[in-house]
This record gives sequence, structure tokens and C-alpha cells, in this order.
Amino acid sequence: MGIPTCLHKQEVGKPSLNAAQPHAKAEGCVHDDPPRADKLRKGWAFRVGTWNIDSLTGRAGELVEVLAERRMDVACVQETRWRGSGCRFFGAIGRRYKLFWMGSKAKSDGVGIFVAEKWVDSVDSVDRSLMTVY
Repeated sequence: MGIPTCLHKQEVGKPSLNAAQPHAKAEGCVHDDPPRADKLRKGWAFRVGTWNIDSLTGRAGELVEVLAERRMDVACVQETRWRGSGCRFFGAIGRRYKLFWMGSKAKSDGVGIFVAEKWVDSVDSVDRSLMTVY
């Protein structure tokens, strides 16, 4: 297992040394702000994933169980097929995720972001194409 590399040092078109290592922990980067770099150097991990779910209707509970089992902090989902936009919690206490979603009028397409409960208070704002976390 190789040491993860700084993306600022990565050559364009070349894969990261840890691209095939989903559980690799970052070792810090000179480009990170000091508090974050300290957390990374101490073995702090933040797990992010993405999933094309082809309809979230009736599957949110099952998806949250998988996310909790894999200890994901944030998961981006595509093809939710939900109308409108909003947010709500899913899952049991201690394994809950808050879903922020944006759908279309025709109940097709749609995207969402599941955020682990421990990170929900860090979400500053959510709009059509961007989530701000502090």
C-alpha cells in the first residue's frame, strides 16, 4: 500500500498512487491549512463516496445501513428521481445520515448528499450546486 500523494503535486492525466486504495489514510499535505494538516498527520480519516442509485424511493433506509456499515462520512448520490428539494434524517440513532437533495419537476434525474450525523452541524449552506462545510 503506497503513501497517498498530494493532488497539488499530481501530474495531469496521471493517477494518484492511492487511487486503487479506498481505505488509505492521508498523511497530510503542505497545501492544507495547519489545523487540517495536523488532523491528517494524526491519522484522521474522512470517508467520501458516490453512488448512482437509480431511484432513491423506498431505498433510503437500506442505503443508510450500507453507508453506516462502511463508515462513510459523506456520500453523493445520483439519479434519486425525487421531486423538489429538501433535507431529512434517515437511519437509527447513532447511525443516522441527513440527506440534502435536489430533484426535478418530472421526477427524473436528481442528486443528493448524505452527511453522517456527526458532521451535520458543520454544514454551513446548501444550494443548487454547492454544499459549504466549515
